[in-house]
Amino acid sequence: MKSLVSVILPTCGKNDYFIACLNSVSSQTYLPIEVIIIDNSIGSSVSCMARATFPEAHIYVSNINLYYGGGMNKGIELSRGEYILCLNDDTLLDKQFIENAMRAFSFDSRIGMANGKILRMDKKTLDSTGLFLTLCRTAQERGYGELDKGQYDKRGYIFGVSGVAALYRKDMLDEIKEGPYWFDSRFRMFYEDMDVSWRAQRYGWKAYYMPTALAYHIRGGTARSNPGSRKIFARDYLNDDLYGDLIKNRCLMILKNETSWGLFAHILPIFLYDLLVLFHMICFRPGVLMVLWRNRKYLIMAWGKRFRRAS
Repeated sequence: MKSLVSVILPTCGKNDYFIACLNSVSSQTYLPIEVIIIDNSIGSSVSCMARATFPEAHIYVSNINLYYGGGMNKGIELSRGEYILCLNDDTLLDKQFIENAMRAFSFDSRIGMANGKILRMDKKTLDSTGLFLTLCRTAQERGYGELDKGQYDKRGYIFGVSGVAALYRKDMLDEIKEGPYWFDSRFRMFYEDMDVSWRAQRYGWKAYYMPTALAYHIRGGTARSNPGSRKIFARDYLNDDLYGDLIKNRCLMILKNETSWGLFAHILPIFLYDLLVLFHMICFRPGVLMVLWRNRKYLIMAWGKRFRRAS
């Protein structure tokens, strides 16, 4: 008997992306699945449209925006599946995505995460074929922006999985959870997938890439404003609050997961990267500095917790 897969979809309803996403979920060849929608839209008609599109779905209506991290926590709490598929609402799945991604877990009992080949909507440009850590401790989407010429058609181990369409073993998520939470809700958006992947690696779990599991993604679809629709880099299309989250979350991830030796070994590239980010904020995005100041308590708490752990 096949394992139940719980598909979790947080959405704020922007541009009705979630409807096409749900339609792609409903056409999956893999069964059984359950669908859990986290309605972050606050007072819109998202729930009604979701029920019309996928009547069998469990819909949780939140009175505040839980964002991606908090939405995933609520969805996992409500789920019954042995495997959890976390989706961005601006994503479409090939009809065999779940079936092909699930094959990854048969290769090794310590594989706890699986990613497929994620393309842009033109179906020619790669969006992600898995996550890797750079020397400056940023999250690198392998293949990002490259034309798909079959260069990533070999399955194999990767460092982590992109949260665009990430399939997790529930046992792994339970083992690495922090208190009552699987995802760190302080992250809201950005780096929450790399934080989970890095935590899982520390516990001895592995991530695997399955190129036959295809998905299609509008990069930044729910985070972009219309004026930023053609911009490539996140720093150019994110508003100050979200750009602040991007910077804060990377720092939190490093403080939480990096070893003392790893921090020492990578201190120079980390410092140079942060210097460039600071220069960019001062010259072009001074409002982000205020966002980081408002969120300083998270970094202070994370630094204090790391210091106590080290001592």
